[in-house]
Amino acid sequence: MSASETSATVIRNADWLVAWDKAQARHVYLRDADIAFRGNQIVHVGDRFEGDAAEEIEGHNRVVMPGLVNVHSHPTSEPLRKGITDETRSPGFWHSSLYEFLTVFDNDQAGYIAAMQVALAELLMSGCTTVADLSVPFDGWLDALADSGMRAVAAPMYRDARWYTENGHRLDYEWDAATGRERFENAQRLIDLANQHPSGRLSGMISPSQVDTCTPELIRDSIAYAKERNLPFQIHAAQSATEFHEMIRRHGMTPIEWLDSLGALGPNSLIGHGIFLDHHPWLHWPSDKDIGLLADSGTTVAHCPTVFSRRGITLRTIGNYRRAGINVGIGTDTYPHNMLEEMRSALIFARIIAETVDDITTQELFNCATVGGAKAIGQPDVGALAPGFKADIVLLDARHPSMMPLRDPLRSLIYVAGDRAVCDVYVDGRQVVRDGQVTTIDYAAASEALQEAQQRSLKKVPQLDWAGRSADELAPMALPVVTRLS
Repeated sequence: MSASETSATVIRNADWLVAWDKAQARHVYLRDADIAFRGNQIVHVGDRFEGDAAEEIEGHNRVVMPGLVNVHSHPTSEPLRKGITDETRSPGFWHSSLYEFLTVFDNDQAGYIAAMQVALAELLMSGCTTVADLSVPFDGWLDALADSGMRAVAAPMYRDARWYTENGHRLDYEWDAATGRERFENAQRLIDLANQHPSGRLSGMISPSQVDTCTPELIRDSIAYAKERNLPFQIHAAQSATEFHEMIRRHGMTPIEWLDSLGALGPNSLIGHGIFLDHHPWLHWPSDKDIGLLADSGTTVAHCPTVFSRRGITLRTIGNYRRAGINVGIGTDTYPHNMLEEMRSALIFARIIAETVDDITTQELFNCATVGGAKAIGQPDVGALAPGFKADIVLLDARHPSMMPLRDPLRSLIYVAGDRAVCDVYVDGRQVVRDGQVTTIDYAAASEALQEAQQRSLKKVPQLDWAGRSADELAPMALPVVTRLS
């Protein structure tokens, strides 16, 4: 074994280090501390590291923290919709963008890669080192995930039906269970390939797309397969009022009750969004059972506040869910794929809705974005800095003006600085962000390719919209576009 394989990389004398106190099971601040990693594993956190060091990194004027864990993301599709779905209206569907807009602003093969690269670059530059990618699979998907340098959970989505509307207020379903079954089987093969990927950073997740687009047979078989293979399972559920009432119409049960009846809730299960539980005030429903079902089963809720806030929709509330005993992880369901902004939004929206700062603390939210997310995806060796954990490490510039005056690093980071303070990021011991710039992705070139993909998408909109409307009719510009001033 060579000296480079036995020697460590050491970050010396970090001003602040967000360390994991195993005895207390909590994150703590360490001052003037060293952290060392060998290969892809942390070997030391604390006082001066006395072992052999192949490389020493100056930690003065740096805050060192664990990489963030994103439990729910759609990087191949959502970046395309920037400037389009920020304030779209859909009154027939409680202003959810799912049914009239996501079906018409569509991406293509070339656009998938561009969107994915833009999203993953944004995640890395915001300190996110692990992402669950819920995408419709395409050729080259797994390699593109690996090439980014991220730790990724590939969740190839599949379903038995697609949504459509012919009038903007009634949601219809086109069912094709044979195709759903075929795509489920393909998802199993892709997950095997992810787990065998030579990068060593990919894993898999079983992800039937939505609770209302899957037959009970597909959900039962999916959760059975996930349990058999010890894989995480995630499904979109309780994400719109339309979906809630559709499941009541079909089954006489809320979406959460129905999933529980199928055995789909449990410690390895995640509910994407989980907003419209039966206690949500928009529903005025006479029961209050859903939050207890999630808590008692150990199910995780993947909370993505930004995308819903654009429709005036919020979780009621993240603090209530956590106090009920529900594990909550954080995701970036929409653009920008910026974990720090998503975390700030989660804190602020919860306090506004709860009408109290007591709803959730910064520490609790940071736990959701680190160890809570790691627990949800079945990777307990990420999301914290301690010996034996993966070397997924983020360095912040403690002297960046937006971090100063620096009394409390996480508060300065989340409430003020955001991604501006992120200097360097390591995933699996490999540096993937240097001086605030991602090294594994040409962010500028990907953004140019995404611009072209969006233009192609906009041209197709009238052929996909139920009323033949143009993109400008569906999503008017914020300001009038004129050729000359009057």
